[in-house]
Amino acid sequence: MTTLGILHPGSMGAAVAAQARRSGAEVLWCPVGRSASSKARAERYGLTPVRALSEMIERADIILSLCPPAAAEDVARDVAACSYDGIFVDGNAVSPATVANISGVVQRPGATVIDGSVIGSPPSDAKGPRLYLSGPAGALPVVARLFEGSTVDARTLPGGIGKASALKLSYSSYQKASRALAAVAYALASDHGVEGELLDIAGGRTTSYLTETAYFPKTAARSWRWGPEMKEAAHALQEAGLPPDLAEAAATVMERWAGLKDASPDLALVLDELHRGPEGEPI
Repeated sequence: MTTLGILHPGSMGAAVAAQARRSGAEVLWCPVGRSASSKARAERYGLTPVRALSEMIERADIILSLCPPAAAEDVARDVAACSYDGIFVDGNAVSPATVANISGVVQRPGATVIDGSVIGSPPSDAKGPRLYLSGPAGALPVVARLFEGSTVDARTLPGGIGKASALKLSYSSYQKASRALAAVAYALASDHGVEGELLDIAGGRTTSYLTETAYFPKTAARSWRWGPEMKEAAHALQEAGLPPDLAEAAATVMERWAGLKDASPDLALVLDELHRGPEGEPI
């Protein structure tokens, strides 16, 4: 029987760890310093408490870190301080550079670090997230097997540490920013009494802009006029007492495509221009 340690059982961590129990794994957690809500979640999901982190380190074959991104490196240091020599999965929403730092902290003879990312909602009987895994090829199937027969869809990525984190933040940078932008746009429409019409316009779409990569070159070619439009949108938001930052940021992105005015660029050139500064120099 595989033993999994979860750091820490938040709403996502507890639910993901509980899915590993379906494959027969025992799931450990450490109550020391955790909140009453964490303790309630752990009990609800049938997680086994240990007296201290050091006990988890001794017993766990695999440790999964799912915590707020700002705490990810501290959690890794706590694990490293106990000389862990099993498989450590950093499943946090951190950058590829940060997960590389975490790998350097935890790595020691006998220890293996896996880069993980959870995309989707906490698993339940009705739905489940994807768990992407990258890192040493030999360890990836070991972690993936923990979730066989569960609602967590574990998928492995080639290419080593950093790939899973890059995928997570690539998706999050669109999904979460677009949610915030949608709320700001709706607030502006509501202030002017046209929110119903805004929803009617938006309701005509059935796909995500993120899937329409063929449209990126058209966006770039039109950015010479769309950028100023975004600046005007920022002014309108500011006049309404709403945050203009997202609209201003969109204008800044479009400025990088200034040299593609009314052109017919291919996708590769469009993406390359995003890596250049205002004067066209590579960044």
